[in-house]
Amino acid sequence: MGSWILIILVIMPGAWSGDWQVTFEDQCALKGSSVVIKCKYDYPFGNIVTSVLWSKVLLVSGIRKLSPLSSLPVPQDHFIYQGNYRGDCSLQVNDVQPFDEGTYYFSFVTTFNRWTSKTPTYLSVEELTTVVQPSTVEEGEKVRLTCVSGCPKPTHVRWFKDGKAVYNTDFVASRKDAGRYYCAVYGQEMVRSAPVPLNVQYPPEKVSLSVSPPGNILQGGAVTFHCRSDANPPVTQSGYRLYKDGQFISSGMSYTISEVQPSHSGHYYCQAWNNISWRGNDRINSTEVHLDVQCKSAYRPMNISISMDPQEVSEGSAVNLTCSSAANPAAYSYTWYKMTPYSSSDNSTMIEVGSGQVLSVLSMETLHIGAYICLVRNMWGEYSSPELLLNMKERQGGLQPVSILAGIGVSLLATLVIILLLFWRNRKNDADKKQIVSDTKPTEVTEDPSYSLYANVHTFPSSPSIKSQRNSHFDAAAFYEDEVTYSTVSIKPRNSNLPHYIQQESRSTAGKSDESVIYATVVKSS
Repeated sequence: MGSWILIILVIMPGAWSGDWQVTFEDQCALKGSSVVIKCKYDYPFGNIVTSVLWSKVLLVSGIRKLSPLSSLPVPQDHFIYQGNYRGDCSLQVNDVQPFDEGTYYFSFVTTFNRWTSKTPTYLSVEELTTVVQPSTVEEGEKVRLTCVSGCPKPTHVRWFKDGKAVYNTDFVASRKDAGRYYCAVYGQEMVRSAPVPLNVQYPPEKVSLSVSPPGNILQGGAVTFHCRSDANPPVTQSGYRLYKDGQFISSGMSYTISEVQPSHSGHYYCQAWNNISWRGNDRINSTEVHLDVQCKSAYRPMNISISMDPQEVSEGSAVNLTCSSAANPAAYSYTWYKMTPYSSSDNSTMIEVGSGQVLSVLSMETLHIGAYICLVRNMWGEYSSPELLLNMKERQGGLQPVSILAGIGVSLLATLVIILLLFWRNRKNDADKKQIVSDTKPTEVTEDPSYSLYANVHTFPSSPSIKSQRNSHFDAAAFYEDEVTYSTVSIKPRNSNLPHYIQQESRSTAGKSDESVIYATVVKSS
């Protein structure tokens, strides 16, 4: 009984419909999307469906033939049957491609018959199409983006530029808006249109002029000017113009002077033009480049020397080292180095100690002693001077000059006082002697101013114990009894032609009288 009920349930759809038929509608699909072709079928009572088949019409050798989908060279999951064996014959097509477009038939087999749809279904494949209006604009113009699907069913899309989302489909163009735009199905972003470029034109910017070789140029050499810019459309050869000191020189991106002369020196600039204006100006200038052509007499620094002022330096004094050279053009850099010996060998190394044409040492010290050189540079090269040895005079040791002079002064003063004292006593003694002679022979001896006074002063060294006690120069003014020195003072006639009897009398008188001997105390300064 149960088996009969199952058979009845299986054949009921066919029993109710009673006719052989297949119904479906044409479909439109976007390239890359997935689409389901809706399909229904029916059959008479008493039939049981045993197999189903979808086929596509192919043109083979000019003849239309039905080919089962399973025989087509497509991936296994490209076509998927979503129907059943009881009236649903829907077919899903994944990743729709242009070759999927065409006519499709559905057929099925029952226990008593075979049936193929009388009318086919047609699958059309369309693509999303991006429209950029206008596709070429100048900065400041308006742009509109439109996405066309090709299928009648509306499609919700998103916009992208160079892979980044765009949210405005109407905008005023600037150079940053240039790029490739496309639209894609919302939620199925892989279903997209072919990209369409937006070309935004703008006048030249970043116009630059370069000179090769750079810097100053030697007379007779070659020099080339290169003009560049960023512009859309790019500047053509005829769009570049070269000027010197405001005067037109040449057209083109490059200009070469094969044998440059000093007369070519000046200020150069480049002008670029691409027929796109900016605020009414369609010709943009570069910054100026100065060309300085040097005569052939130019040379690197030479004849470098170092002079020192003053020539002799003592500790604590100042000294200047001046570096001189001959160069054309003039040197622009002076660098000073001091030779420093290695501690482990006789070799030496240089350390930088200053810059500028003059190196000043404000207070000379031992650490400043050494060999110095200066390195001179100009645009043609560099050269160094011979070494200059900077040395320092040493101060002499011993007593300070002021102390020595003070001691000498005190000694001279004490000696002068002693001599004056002796002279006064001798004059007094001389007067007494003359008085005696006058009393003896008043007619023969008279006072003669031609007599001279001579003093023989003999000093005796003091004992070491006394010397050690006299540390000051001013102790010479004091008298010590154990330091008494005796001096003999004699009055002698200067004129040797005096009468003989006067000489004899004088000698006789001097021999008989002890009063002709004068004792003077002389204090020796320690």
